[in-house]
Amino acid sequence: MTFFDSPLRLGVLASGRGSNFAAILDAIEADGLPATVVIVVSDRPDALALERARLHGIATAVVVPRDYPDRQAFDVAVVERLQTAGVQLVVLAGFMRLVTPAFLAAFPGQVLNIHPALLPSFPGLHAQRQAIEYGVRISGCTVHVVDEGVDTGPILLQRAVEVHDGDDEESLAARILVEEHKAYPEAIRRIATGEIRIPGLAPTPRQEHVA
Repeated sequence: MTFFDSPLRLGVLASGRGSNFAAILDAIEADGLPATVVIVVSDRPDALALERARLHGIATAVVVPRDYPDRQAFDVAVVERLQTAGVQLVVLAGFMRLVTPAFLAAFPGQVLNIHPALLPSFPGLHAQRQAIEYGVRISGCTVHVVDEGVDTGPILLQRAVEVHDGDDEESLAARILVEEHKAYPEAIRRIATGEIRIPGLAPTPRQEHVA
């Protein structure tokens, strides 16, 4: 069952290999996730995510920060690419830049991120290291709506991961990433089916046919 008249149109922002983007593609192609990636935008021309997109016939765009006078001008250029592609939901997948209020105003409540901790614990960088240093026994990942704070937006879905004795930042990050690859497609699925409602995103009204 889908909440929208057609597959949810996703725009992916990625700076690197795009493993979460790959997990979303797998869910679309193999598991019937009712969504479609219509464009992948990167701030790095050598990002592996761009090559993944091209191999799947997905449109790509490279927007390089140094070509713009400030962060807002850069974000406006990214927004233009996304809007031209008809994006309904923006998915941050290893995008190594904070988005500006101008970006969020263009997609109110329609920008998702995945964070490698159980928010509100351990926001920001090196979340896995923070968890180990604090001594928690359970960590995990969180899919949330992006707002103007740092990892402070509404939480949509979380998955837990046990912290093992002897874990370091790298080993914990690897196990959390496995759960990220499940959590992100699942959150998108719940949005696409209407199980999760997020602000700014509503289905196209269906036409009623009268006999």
